[in-house]
Amino acid sequence: SRTAVAPLERLKILLQVQNPHSIKYNGTIQGLKYIWKTEGFRGLFKGNGSNCARIVPNSAVKFYSYEQAAQGILLLYRQQTGNEEAQLTPLLRLGAGACAGIIAMSATYPMDMIRGRLTVQTEKSPRHYRGIFHALSTVLREEGPRSLYRGWLPSVIGVVPYVGLNFAVYESLKDWLIKTRPFGLVEDSELSVVTKFACGAAAGTVGQTVAYPLDVIRRRMQMVGWKDAASVVTGEGSSKAAVEYTGMVDAFRKTVRHEGFGALYKGLVPNFVKVVPSIAISFVTYEMVKDVLGVEFRISD
Repeated sequence: SRTAVAPLERLKILLQVQNPHSIKYNGTIQGLKYIWKTEGFRGLFKGNGSNCARIVPNSAVKFYSYEQAAQGILLLYRQQTGNEEAQLTPLLRLGAGACAGIIAMSATYPMDMIRGRLTVQTEKSPRHYRGIFHALSTVLREEGPRSLYRGWLPSVIGVVPYVGLNFAVYESLKDWLIKTRPFGLVEDSELSVVTKFACGAAAGTVGQTVAYPLDVIRRRMQMVGWKDAASVVTGEGSSKAAVEYTGMVDAFRKTVRHEGFGALYKGLVPNFVKVVPSIAISFVTYEMVKDVLGVEFRISD
């Protein structure tokens, strides 16, 4: 699913971090055409390798952590209420999802930071990272180990609405559909693949919309301290200027002051377009693999 939407993912990041005084990407269709024209077919998938490499451990840790957190929270909830038949409420699901998201994101954040740098490189960039390991070693040598966690704080804060709502909305929609059986969507207490797909898409849309401004700030903070940064970030000619943020609050303040509130939602359209194939296919595949493996709660077995 990540590879299928890689062009939209790259365009989203380019829109998020491009210098406002040197606009090259101005909308979804124009942006994709510009990438194709200036960088060719391969340019559409730049950064996808590092994204796929990151998403395997990230997804594994995230789903495993969610199952474990949900099981532990449910056990405590049943002990507190004295009701052995009690089920997780949407609020408790959000807590389990948030815990899973923070653990997974923290474990793989350096790879995400490197992925952001690789994604915004263009043919006009002053200097190129040759790949994941070259980028990692260069950042460590020139900017220090702490730089690999630039933008971590807004990422942690964004985990609560994004991952938490993602799981909570998805699970709650599933439960509601099974209990109410509207429009004949449920047969024998099972949802069809198409219905699960729709639930995943709705959950992803809600989570990403709420957390999106934090995602923009995260990407911008990841560009700070980049020696010979990509031309997309610095701009060209007289507009060339280094990106400097002292922290998350400073990044929010400067972004809104210089570009307006709408800058916090740059790249939202391609982000929405990729929600359906990316998030929904991910959830449906997860459910199908669980059925094949005969797993209910634990995926570690």
